[in-house]
Amino acid sequence: MNIAIHGIGFPKEFVPHVKELITSLQEHDVKIFFTEAFSKSLKKHQVKINSYEPLLPKSLISEMDFILSVGGDGTLLDTVCLVGIHEIPIVGINSGRLGFLATVAKDAIQKAVKSLINHEYAIEKRALVSVHTEKQLFNGVNFGLNEFTIHKRDTSSMITIHTYIDGQYLNSYWADGLIVATPTGSTGYSLSCGGPLISPGARNFVLTPVSPHNLNVRPMIISDECEISFKVEGRGEKFLVSLDSRSTTIDASDELKVKKATFSACLVKFPGYHFFDTLRQKLNWGFDMRN
Repeated sequence: MNIAIHGIGFPKEFVPHVKELITSLQEHDVKIFFTEAFSKSLKKHQVKINSYEPLLPKSLISEMDFILSVGGDGTLLDTVCLVGIHEIPIVGINSGRLGFLATVAKDAIQKAVKSLINHEYAIEKRALVSVHTEKQLFNGVNFGLNEFTIHKRDTSSMITIHTYIDGQYLNSYWADGLIVATPTGSTGYSLSCGGPLISPGARNFVLTPVSPHNLNVRPMIISDECEISFKVEGRGEKFLVSLDSRSTTIDASDELKVKKATFSACLVKFPGYHFFDTLRQKLNWGFDMRN
């Protein structure tokens, strides 16, 4: 079995758990690969590991059976970009608090490794949002797991985002921005802007305005089979667009089209996990301050 480990930074106090992870994999005769970013994190904390191979993403990623993402939800988003069209199953190992995406806690690492070896897991396919323009954006990595956002560039006045669904005019949003979130991303930026929670298996996107000028404008759920296009106007000539945590600027003349990607992110879930449990823990549902 070939397993790659990716991480873009973890706290020093998590080092013993990293060693535990690697030792547990070695005990099961797994061939271990490290990404360059993870290798740098190990060197930063002066962790020496034997019996591993460097991972060159373009040449070896397709040969991996699993990718282990060590960090938080941000690290897992970066791992999704690393995997891309190969749809390698991703295991999110959380180095901090419980995440929506990185769901394996530090005290469950050995159990998770054993479940992988014994094929005791399920694969959740999560929809990705992709962006298409005439020019290349985001260094060619034009997809994201959480959301695509159009946003005003600075503290200037709001922008106008003319929005079309499958070529049909929907609305002109006078706002600071507009979010197109996947079901996975519904627990992120969209939620903080008043968007609804969507279960991971739903086949929908949600359009959530950011600080809209018209108070009668509300988030809207649409089918993920739709193609969404935008034309942006404002006092400035440039605007911000982002895919998850990656941002760049566009010109007002750039036409943007957003739709579901042709491939998915494959997240590994172990027995006992349920999305609703995570919701209750993260959002304190069912918790009464009086008790």
